[in-house]
Amino acid sequence: MVPVTNKIDKVIVTNFSALNKKYGNAGSQKIQTAVQDLIAADKNRGLVTGLYRLDDLAAMQQFKAAPVADPTDPQQNKVALDAIYKVLAPDYILILGSIDVIPHQDLKNPIFSPGNDADEFAFGDLPYACESPYSQNPADFFGPTRVVGRLPDITGANDPQYLIDLLKIAATYTENDPEQYRPYFGISAEIWENSTKLSISNIFGNSTDLKTIPPNGPTWLPTLLNRFAHFINCHGAPADSHFYGQPATGAQRYPIALDATNLEQHISEGTVVAAECCYGAQLFDPSLNGGQSGICITYLGNKAYGFFGSTTIAYGPSNSNDQADLICQYFLQSLLRGSSLGRATLEARQRFIHTASMYDPSNVKTIAQFNLYGDPSVTPIKPPLVPAKGFGLFAPMNPRLERVERRRDSFSRGLALAKSQPSLSKDVSKQKEVVSDALNKVAVEYGLRPKEILTFKVKEPPVSKSMPLGLVSKEIFPSRMHIVFGTSENMTMDNTMKMVSGKTKLPAVVGIVALIIKEIDGTIASVKKIFSR
Repeated sequence: MVPVTNKIDKVIVTNFSALNKKYGNAGSQKIQTAVQDLIAADKNRGLVTGLYRLDDLAAMQQFKAAPVADPTDPQQNKVALDAIYKVLAPDYILILGSIDVIPHQDLKNPIFSPGNDADEFAFGDLPYACESPYSQNPADFFGPTRVVGRLPDITGANDPQYLIDLLKIAATYTENDPEQYRPYFGISAEIWENSTKLSISNIFGNSTDLKTIPPNGPTWLPTLLNRFAHFINCHGAPADSHFYGQPATGAQRYPIALDATNLEQHISEGTVVAAECCYGAQLFDPSLNGGQSGICITYLGNKAYGFFGSTTIAYGPSNSNDQADLICQYFLQSLLRGSSLGRATLEARQRFIHTASMYDPSNVKTIAQFNLYGDPSVTPIKPPLVPAKGFGLFAPMNPRLERVERRRDSFSRGLALAKSQPSLSKDVSKQKEVVSDALNKVAVEYGLRPKEILTFKVKEPPVSKSMPLGLVSKEIFPSRMHIVFGTSENMTMDNTMKMVSGKTKLPAVVGIVALIIKEIDGTIASVKKIFSR
């Protein structure tokens, strides 16, 4: 085998000006020492890893890019990271630090609607994984090509120990047997039990251990919490350290399903989490929540290897699978096949874009908002041995070359995906008023009192010019998509109080119900009912 030479396998990108501001020079020096320990550990695993400062003039000059002057500026960070990738083409990109060190990208939420979906942006790291230049349009990033993960410190912190501990976990991680990830900790809001059963069965082959809230929770037996694979389909809330359930009746009662404080000392090292919950991966300042960090930060601090979740309001149906259900499934399915955390994330993104209808605006938000927290090069499960005819089973002779082959294939797949997706634009014409009565009637039929309707025009993908007319004719290709926000007729209010800093308050769970309606040449072709997670 010819070795791959002069190649950086993994880049660690960070901003030491921002780290110095948070932790002082002494604190950032400790972080650098921990990074060097990780680089040494990577070398022992066969990875050549380099540390690159996005804020350093000399470092960025070698990539012919300006250093990041404003750590909070998404565009500056995107430009700098792109420059590094284009020169080095690493197999892994590790973003080191929270959003006050390197920000999430500020993608505009296509279904932003004050009073309904109030997320103006779907924040995330997806653009860092794509070749397209900086943009706030999520449709520009339907072609992910790169393996990216983020190892966050605590937003607003002044003690570097948390990040140092995460770097140590990444440096000392061990690969586990696949059997250890077959038993799962699976919890669901009772209202979504059927949907979650489908998801867990698709991932693990059965749903017998699924627990719903109510009647279960919020404390869980250690024999459940210390399982290595966690799948969570519950409600989340902004700047909150809890996940919440909901009764099957649809009553707006949200009993606590999971409390971050109950995770302490009960998580097995090597745990991997996929969480559909709204705001489940929000990197908020703990001072906004009485000093308690969120669930994603707590998992990582208790030696979980990876957390895959959403920064903003996420969606899914109650009795089937779509949106958040699918992308979380794809992540864990890839992981169980022996992928690294980062490769599982890239494969989940590409598979979601390939299989989901990207002319559905809720799917556009989904791909923008889900992120990986963890070192992307960490491989929690031992890769399977390769069968060879006449030679039994053996490990790959040159895993580095095989990884490069996979990256080349993933890169090509990402470019192809980018060219084959439709685009959406808000429809502000008076023509949409013609179907408003029909949309309102459909809403009532689905048990909703309509509140607001957003309409989008659908444009065929560029590749459609090469397709037979029968595949893209106006009789079969969506002309417009509508999202109807509404209120369920059976909703009753009965919120559950929780304690924050010794005071009780209602959880800020966002209870959105909406219809996604496909229109083909003036005719309603399909209707999907979705719920905020």
